[in-house]
Amino acid sequence: MMSKFPQIQASRLRPAFDTRPLQKRIGLIILATDHTTEPDYRRLVTSGDIGIYVARIAFDNPVTTESLRRMQPSLTKAAELILPGEELNVICYSCTSASVVIGDEEIEAAIRKAKPGVPVVTPPAAGVRGLRALEAKRISVLTPYTAEVSRPMARYFSEHGFEIESFTSLGLDDDREMARISPASLVELAGEAMAPNAEALFISCTSVRAAGVAVEIEKCIGRPMVSSNLASVWNCLRLCGDAASRPERGELMTLPLTKG
Repeated sequence: MMSKFPQIQASRLRPAFDTRPLQKRIGLIILATDHTTEPDYRRLVTSGDIGIYVARIAFDNPVTTESLRRMQPSLTKAAELILPGEELNVICYSCTSASVVIGDEEIEAAIRKAKPGVPVVTPPAAGVRGLRALEAKRISVLTPYTAEVSRPMARYFSEHGFEIESFTSLGLDDDREMARISPASLVELAGEAMAPNAEALFISCTSVRAAGVAVEIEKCIGRPMVSSNLASVWNCLRLCGDAASRPERGELMTLPLTKG
């Protein structure tokens, strides 16, 4: 026997509305295959006033310069899908290797077609800012990529004025496998990759879970570590006006964002 359908009544009270559900907004464009960026941002963005809004972009493994470059035409549409018609405080394209292959300026131009005037962050550019904030000039670099994908990365940091004391690649070509590298293994790999004369270590790839073990890596190598996601989150937080020092997340997370 069917129950009687209740009468729906209109409320006599009108709701009050805030200007925004959250005061600050970070937009993320991530790969369809990405396992790591969202968990890292959820863990590292601890402010209750900052929201994270995500769009995924098509990507097919293996990771090659050609497959990375193929994402460029989709960037504008992906940016359009993040809170259409509403303002963002910053937007990050969360792919380090593609940002290097496509180019920071080209990525910024594609995203700003959909979100004009919004600051655009890429992981390698954030990495450069982070290393400069740490006043590191001589660096070691660790990537999970093949040599083909690693070469543009080496050129990128050299062109930005860094002396590369050592460059280590793991030879992987599937970003899902990169995400499976255990955090404990990353600490060991970082120790092996660190050159004696380097002032900091950059660990590339937004799929790699290095941000979660930043302090452990820094204890192992005895110097600061900057990873793709750690640098991007730091950059986005500072652009949102969050200046909180978080030493438990690594040395970079204690520093202000410097110009350049």
